[in-house]
Amino acid sequence: MYKFEIIKEDNFTKARTGLISTSHGRVETPAFMPVATQGTVKSIIPEELQDLGFRMLISNAYHLYLRPGHKEINNLGGLHKFMNWRNSIATDSGGFQVLSLSKKRKVKEDGIIFQSHLDGSEHFFTPKLSIEIQQAVGSDIMMCLDECPPYSTDYSQIEKSLQLTTRWAKMCKEHKSGEQNALFGIVQGGIFESLRKRSCEQLIDIGFDGYSIGGLGIGEEPERTHELIEYSSGLLPANKTRYAMGIGNPLDIIKSVCYGVDLFDCVIPTRNARNGTLFTNNGKLVIKNAQFTNDSNPIDEYCKCYTCKNYSRAYLRHLYISKEILAIRLLTMHNLYFFSDLMTSIRDAIKDGTFTEFKNRFETAEVI
Repeated sequence: MYKFEIIKEDNFTKARTGLISTSHGRVETPAFMPVATQGTVKSIIPEELQDLGFRMLISNAYHLYLRPGHKEINNLGGLHKFMNWRNSIATDSGGFQVLSLSKKRKVKEDGIIFQSHLDGSEHFFTPKLSIEIQQAVGSDIMMCLDECPPYSTDYSQIEKSLQLTTRWAKMCKEHKSGEQNALFGIVQGGIFESLRKRSCEQLIDIGFDGYSIGGLGIGEEPERTHELIEYSSGLLPANKTRYAMGIGNPLDIIKSVCYGVDLFDCVIPTRNARNGTLFTNNGKLVIKNAQFTNDSNPIDEYCKCYTCKNYSRAYLRHLYISKEILAIRLLTMHNLYFFSDLMTSIRDAIKDGTFTEFKNRFETAEVI
């Protein structure tokens, strides 16, 4: 079961609020999905994620296939039960990880032969297997297997890759069974608008429940990323969910919302927390800096998260410098709260008709 409906459209941009409904609940959009690559958002328990306001997260077919195994997860009742998450789950197809993590791989017409990054064992990842994995774990929103080539200005190389992605998208749809899981096609085409246009047209012709914009933020200039998200989003059906894969900087999210994007995911909030970098309303804060040794203030005086309500910068710096596990938990909770609050503020601004003013404050402040 999958349904997407648009609730409110902004008068001055293409921003919109919407509602995704799956068999595991409803998700208000625009929404950010924390990354639970291996069935967990690092250091955070599912109940805390829900309390932070998240109603969907994203996991990864490649990692779950290698460990513990999609069949094992299925036998244990599916990923929702396995990780005790009662809300919606999206899954990435694993194509990017197959290409980026394997030291040896060979792309063929019907899939990718690769070596596991865990033990070097050889595997053959196909569109059929990718769908089998995602359906077995019980994903609410599945992604087609795609080839995401590294950043390149070689038109012919990207064109060849796009042709493969389109063929695989057709195969993914053919192998999908039942109505329980939604399936998204992934727009590729590198930095070339003509190829992105072709990709959009081909995927629309195949027909999917939603469309992901992939292959961006991997080496091109940030301004070009924005241009291509705007261009690609404008070519996709207005009544379908649009998902910008891997886009997670707050200002990039806000700009993408302007272009009509509904879903986002990125490791930025959690990875930055583990590296001691925190998002605040006054810019990024690096907690390990010596200036916070005797600072009794919270991370962000305007933040209402558990961490800011209860702990000082000095204490958090002490935990981080001491390599205490609690530091990672508290910093991650703060960053995730920041992103959840950001998405709530975006939705509220669209509903109130003040989204342009909200966007302009971020752009002029240049604090994120």
